[in-house]
Amino acid sequence: MNVISSLRGMLATAAIIVLGGGLLVSQQLLTASDTHTPSNREEVVFWHFWGGADRAIVEDVAKRFNESQDDYYVRAIAMPGNNLDLKFFLSVTGGDPPDLLNIDDPVIADWGHRGAILALDEVASPDEVDRLEKWLFPAARRLVTYQDRLYGVPNGLDIRALYVNKTMLARYGLSPPKTIADLDHIAETIAPPGQAEAYQHHGYLPDSRRIWAWGPVFSGQFYDSNDGRVTLTTPQIESALAWMASYRKRYGPSEIARFRHGDQSLPGKTFPLFAERYAVVMDGQWRVRDIRAFQKSQAEKRIEVTQFDAIPLPVPPGGKPNAGWVNGNNFVIPRGANASRGAWEFIKFWCGFDGKEAAAATTCVAGGWIPVSPHVVDEPTFQQFLQEEPLFRTFIELAGSKNQYPVPVIPGAPYFNNEVKNLAELAMSSSTEPNLRQMLQETEARIQSHIDRARNEP
Repeated sequence: MNVISSLRGMLATAAIIVLGGGLLVSQQLLTASDTHTPSNREEVVFWHFWGGADRAIVEDVAKRFNESQDDYYVRAIAMPGNNLDLKFFLSVTGGDPPDLLNIDDPVIADWGHRGAILALDEVASPDEVDRLEKWLFPAARRLVTYQDRLYGVPNGLDIRALYVNKTMLARYGLSPPKTIADLDHIAETIAPPGQAEAYQHHGYLPDSRRIWAWGPVFSGQFYDSNDGRVTLTTPQIESALAWMASYRKRYGPSEIARFRHGDQSLPGKTFPLFAERYAVVMDGQWRVRDIRAFQKSQAEKRIEVTQFDAIPLPVPPGGKPNAGWVNGNNFVIPRGANASRGAWEFIKFWCGFDGKEAAAATTCVAGGWIPVSPHVVDEPTFQQFLQEEPLFRTFIELAGSKNQYPVPVIPGAPYFNNEVKNLAELAMSSSTEPNLRQMLQETEARIQSHIDRARNEP
């Protein structure tokens, strides 16, 4: 496959942006550093998007890798901000790509289809690839598998669960929900529908973006990989959307919009659960440390410490337990990389594969990241972390579930992702009663047409 010709459309866009804003930055400038690669080592140029405290963790991982062996030297380059993918494609078409890239968008299939990144079997041995597939959590494997080939390795998973303010629930005589009916009961008890005065609290309000999580909970799938068809019109997906839209009927779209807007006005982007705006909120594993810091602050002020829990998404009758949506940050190796083997060795060190689980456990604890393999979870360092952060255990249990699914790994996935979220937003915010079946049919057809075109592009 001619990579440069297959990216002609991307280049046209890139040229406009470069001419308008001077986006293209030379790799020589990017790699400028006070340190120098030892003459007896092969340099591995690694682009990533982390900043702030996370950047220091990334640089520490690179430092530990560099000290662990004497064949390769990883130079970690922070590329924060927008257009990382555009900068990457410019480097590929310019013939000077990085050796390793970390991404968090659902572009694995698009890039693999265009030939912009290597499948792992082009770098690693067949034995390594076979063992890696067995070593990864199922959710991690799904994130990077396109046409039955691994096109990367996740360095950490993002999982969604329900955070519960147990202290607030107890005030209303309620317990954490185990079923969808329980969750609805919490919502209606704390915020009775139809009340005249403005709501100050809600038990729970669905987030339209989380349709990707609720679909599998209702036993639905958005895509059938066996025949390459979008499956939004299945009864399970329609049921998930109808349940989310039922909150529009309870409270009205204007109330939901008003209350959501109020969340954005909290000082310092406070987690709404802390302000008791909700009793239950869906969010990711990164909130565990926020909760710990909040409770510590309460204890220091000698006020009652709020009790929280993290639980799997509750299920409807016939639903799937421990189900939801998984995302993550993925390592990919660009085609044309000068040090692809060194990049692969660094991936193994970071993720813990091939006997490097102890190093990966240290990295995951430092970042508060979910390991991509149960073998890293079993390391004493990570087990000690779970003792100190018990809420994190829920996310580890969910990471090991066979019912966690990413956005389908197919060409056109970013469009698929956005269209599904837009559909749910419209269903929840429409000023008139929406025809959900018609909306699902129209969206399904639109997405199918897009991915068919993307799949057939050279």
